[in-house]
Amino acid sequence: MSFDLVMFGGTGDLAWRKLMPALFQAFRHGSLPEGGRIIGVARDDLSDDQYRDLIASRFKTVEGAKRPSEEEFAQFASMLHYLRLDLSKPADYARLADMLKSRSADTVVMYVATAPALFTQTVEQIAAASLNGPNTRVVLEKPLGHDLASNRAINAAVGKVLHENQIFRIDHYLGKPSVQNLFAMRFGNALFEPIWRREHIANIQITIAEEVGVEKRGGFYDQTGALRDMVQNHALQVLCAIAMEPPINAHADAIRDEKLKVLRSLARWTPETLGLHAVRGQYVAGTAYGERVPGYREEPGVDPSSRTETFVALRTEIENWRWAGVPIYIRTGKRLASRDARIEINFRATPHAIFRTPTGVANKLVINLQPKDGLELHLLAQAQDQRLSTKGGVRAGMLPLAPVQLDLDFDKRFGTERVGAYERLLLDVIDGRLNLFVRADEQEEAWRWVEPLIDSWQTDGAPRPYAAGTWGPSASSAMIARDGFAWSEEQ
Repeated sequence: MSFDLVMFGGTGDLAWRKLMPALFQAFRHGSLPEGGRIIGVARDDLSDDQYRDLIASRFKTVEGAKRPSEEEFAQFASMLHYLRLDLSKPADYARLADMLKSRSADTVVMYVATAPALFTQTVEQIAAASLNGPNTRVVLEKPLGHDLASNRAINAAVGKVLHENQIFRIDHYLGKPSVQNLFAMRFGNALFEPIWRREHIANIQITIAEEVGVEKRGGFYDQTGALRDMVQNHALQVLCAIAMEPPINAHADAIRDEKLKVLRSLARWTPETLGLHAVRGQYVAGTAYGERVPGYREEPGVDPSSRTETFVALRTEIENWRWAGVPIYIRTGKRLASRDARIEINFRATPHAIFRTPTGVANKLVINLQPKDGLELHLLAQAQDQRLSTKGGVRAGMLPLAPVQLDLDFDKRFGTERVGAYERLLLDVIDGRLNLFVRADEQEEAWRWVEPLIDSWQTDGAPRPYAAGTWGPSASSAMIARDGFAWSEEQ
């Protein structure tokens, strides 16, 4: 199958940090269809060879095992082409149309890796140049809008010129192997589903923590914040994967129908819950990687009086029969104590204790998303200290219990060269598989749920400060403690 992949923003940060490495890995793995072209488009005045040289220079920063050899890159570079294009000029799209018509590929992928404000203009110009035929697929990066109204406007504009099955709204968390294994664990095995409900689960915690600050994205991040950047998309998509009902089959709409039901079942915000169950923070100077680092307001491109949040912690519930009454905690932030993305399913205690158990220790399932990828099942087993067998009147059958852990490391089990998130998603776009992409009504429902937070924080006071290198404001710990629970590092 021949394909053309047109990368709008082809010289931008996303292209060289994520997309090109992912495409190269697909090429290296032999999964990228032969006869394809990758066409970078941007305003820079470059020839094909200059573009290839630019991408080659950027590949030098890729981690060792994923860095191509000179021979490998020479083979991959034969697929790379470049076209200078101003997104506002119809004549430039006409030149792109001529370039694409020169060989009539089976599939044309338009990856819009530009600022969200340019999505509508770009897609309208694609249609004006008659590039929206049935073999065209358009990929839209997040965030798709900055609130519910702008999201609706973008989806309406795109929907006028493309069918829904041509629109691939990408959320790279859905492409992570660990999230794929979450679906497999739930719906491919009989072990967990019978206890995957309120009768057995005490609470669910989702943590997406980053050690880094805003790096070179200060200007973008200051207009976005943690709520829009992480919660509205990544965290809610992970929550949907945890909480959705089993779909009737593995088809895209069957899966997305069930995710939509979860989003519609999330408890709506009230003035009371906005005050008690939502915490926002902003990092100040502290320590990261053993070195002093500046606060958020001292970062390049950030307004010195910024009220943008770099940390969010939320408590919510899903109001349906399976999950009613189970608190769900979500937290994410920059400059936290470690890079750690995980889901913790904390199970209820046994109904009647006949053993002595350690205080605060219970059964839980930990699904690690990054940097580790795998499952941990935390259990209790009888302590094997023979000194306790008869002394002090303790019978052998009543020895105290001690925590043990079953640890499945997917990298060790399946190898570290597994398909990465962007690689998987780009291949799915080329093949036309929509399972791991977000439908318009899903996205709209997610924006509807976070919008009361956005509105409240626009008039609320400044975010709570927290030192870089910590786990966020103390109010986050207080929020979860009101329910008698604690974050994992505090247990």
